[in-house]
Amino acid sequence: MRRAFALTLALLGATSATAATRGETWWAHVQAIANDDMKGRLTGTPDHLRAADYVIGRLKAMGLEPAGVDGFFQPVGFTEQRILGPQTVASLEGPGGSVPLKVPDAMIVSGGGGPAPDMIDAPMVFAGYGLRIPEAGYDDFAGLDVKGKIVVVIAGGPSTISGALKSNARSERTKYLAEKGAVGILALTPPKQIEIPWARRMGISSQPAMFLADAALRDIKVPFFSAMFDTAQSELLFKGSGHSFEEVGTLADASKPVPRFDLGERLKVKVAAQRREVTSPNIVAKMPGTDPKLKNEYVVVSAHLDGLGVGEPIKGDTIYNGAMDDASGVATVLEIAAKLKADGATPKRSILFAFVTAEEKGLLGSRYFASRPTVPRKDIVADLNFDMPLPLWPLKSVLVLGAEESSLGEVAKAVSAARGLPLAPDPLPDRNSFTRSDQFSFIRAGIPSVAFKFGFARGTPEEQIEKEWRAVRYHSPSDDIDQPVEKEEAVKLNDFVADMALSVANGAKRPAWNADSAFRKFAVK
Repeated sequence: MRRAFALTLALLGATSATAATRGETWWAHVQAIANDDMKGRLTGTPDHLRAADYVIGRLKAMGLEPAGVDGFFQPVGFTEQRILGPQTVASLEGPGGSVPLKVPDAMIVSGGGGPAPDMIDAPMVFAGYGLRIPEAGYDDFAGLDVKGKIVVVIAGGPSTISGALKSNARSERTKYLAEKGAVGILALTPPKQIEIPWARRMGISSQPAMFLADAALRDIKVPFFSAMFDTAQSELLFKGSGHSFEEVGTLADASKPVPRFDLGERLKVKVAAQRREVTSPNIVAKMPGTDPKLKNEYVVVSAHLDGLGVGEPIKGDTIYNGAMDDASGVATVLEIAAKLKADGATPKRSILFAFVTAEEKGLLGSRYFASRPTVPRKDIVADLNFDMPLPLWPLKSVLVLGAEESSLGEVAKAVSAARGLPLAPDPLPDRNSFTRSDQFSFIRAGIPSVAFKFGFARGTPEEQIEKEWRAVRYHSPSDDIDQPVEKEEAVKLNDFVADMALSVANGAKRPAWNADSAFRKFAVK
């Protein structure tokens, strides 16, 4: 890795417009941000600040204006919460006695969202998919008594409901359950929907979680228990219920209706946790608009700079470099800015380039920026976000997450036609991709937003490449700068989004939610 990093400065000085050279320049940013010296860029560490210094250096070299509250910086306060697994005591309590649960071997307790409760001892109720979607006339919680209970849910959902709606429902359910008096939520994953092996999840769980220090920005104001259970051990939860995990898992994998019922076991957990306060910055730069009126409106192009830091060793490697997740997105935002500058673009609206922190901790940096932006929130017209675009095969189609929800979809179609790159539908809508990255923070703030990835279809070689990458490299040390990447293909997606950014910036009308979009409820009044 050190040898590859040594090439970075020379590559960044290249000015040739060839796709090959532009691909190498893009990759040089990835090398600079994701090399071993950056130690995985954990939020709140000097390593993250070193990566921030690199990004700011590139922004200054392009002549972009600082748009934070302290130069390019927008500092964000967090509470770091580390769940101490070996000291956390958990058990299932039922008619047959007490069954000890090792943490994190059987169950991973979340440290995000807010302070974890010191102790919980409550009955459990299985709520199927745990989705409440009034817009689709669907509610797994209807008629279910959740007060004082831990609500157990399984991944998936009806195939007749859009992935965006299901993703949004998952993002809102913890707040809803807390308001209804539930004391916790426990998430299960059926076998065919496993994305990250449990052993890797256990390793990642040793790292600290975070929540926003300002309680006003949290969904839940009181301690609330949140955890996930190992698929291989989930049958334990269904003892004495008259149902089995195999039964509900098979139904969930097929997107069929799943029954709801009380579980025969209580869950008892004494949580051990450590907390401390940390600060980490978002980075914001501006390309000023040229229209006397529209220059006071803003198009945001974003990616997250933070990573997972240093963690449990996998094959002897402890540095979770985060090359694809998300140094590649940061490099793309930098290259979009560079292309617009090199092309002499004169956007009517201003364009903000935002490099947010704490995405890996729950979209926290973007939530802070979208809630308390460095420009008037009502003047932000759109967010175009990059998180793991995954240039791992030739770019034949573009996945624009959220395109069907706002007029940004029409902009994407126009760019698609101009560039001969078809738009691909979301091949895996139950993966929650729509709500799992920073564009969703902007959506919750009422701002039309989309995210971009290399498109693929089910049953294709590209799907297998993507699946294997997630199984082997996602959130692991092997997401490093030594992996094979289609650099020239990455440039094509960069240019696609650069065209979109300029089109939105120059549009006569600001983007608007579609009339049938459920996300209109977030629209800025």
